[in-house]
Amino acid sequence: MSPDFKECEALAMHLSAHERATLAARLLASLDERDDTESERLWVDEAERRYQEYKQGRISARPANEALHNARTRLRGKRRFSSNPPSMK
Repeated sequence: MSPDFKECEALAMHLSAHERATLAARLLASLDERDDTESERLWVDEAERRYQEYKQGRISARPANEALHNARTRLRGKRRFSSNPPSMK
């Protein structure tokens, strides 16, 4: 590991637990960042894959209102746990 990494790690270890949790959340989120072009390409590829599976009879369709309802329900459940890092005092 580089000296810069070790110095950064040492500095981070002096932060409060809450600050370290916030930093960790931001670092993890940064791993998921993609530019819009790449995200668009990935979604188009996924949509095409799913459409082909549907045409081949490997997956079934369901009404959009049912799919959206299920997605919203799942997202509401996740929000309870992921909105802010827990306080660790």
